[in-house]
Amino acid sequence: MNISFERRVAVQCGFTLTELVTVMVIVGIMAAIVAPRFFDRGTFDSRGFYDQTISTLRYAQKTAISQRRLVCVTFPSATRVVLRTTSNFADVNCTSNGRDLHNPSGYYPPAQTTYTIDAPAGVTLSGYADFNFNALGKPSFAAKQNITVTGYATPIQVEVETGYVH
Repeated sequence: MNISFERRVAVQCGFTLTELVTVMVIVGIMAAIVAPRFFDRGTFDSRGFYDQTISTLRYAQKTAISQRRLVCVTFPSATRVVLRTTSNFADVNCTSNGRDLHNPSGYYPPAQTTYTIDAPAGVTLSGYADFNFNALGKPSFAAKQNITVTGYATPIQVEVETGYVH
């Protein structure tokens, strides 16, 4: 009789009321805080374009250094960034004798030859000005440039002395 009692105690399992209430409270908090972020696409679009803009500016700087040419970063509108490079080492601007800079994998989008990134709907840039990276990777402006992406609080900074983009 003693053996069967031990079996019954070992077989009985479940959750206490305290454990169930705790789990329900945690799930409720997660639903209230996390769920709205999943349904707000603007936050994801802003962060994605922010990261893409940083990558594009870093690519422009590294291309300028590796090819020892001037690479021009232009902002034709608040939703677009375009990269061009000079065709000769001695050229001082990209407008008169420039050529399109391609992304590492060729053309993107397929019909477009210039390295261009476009912001998703509802996302824009502010605080920008066209500039160049020289053969040493140094930008052409005299003061630190802060480029802001709407919907994302941290601005993109391009350092004056080194051209570092962060």
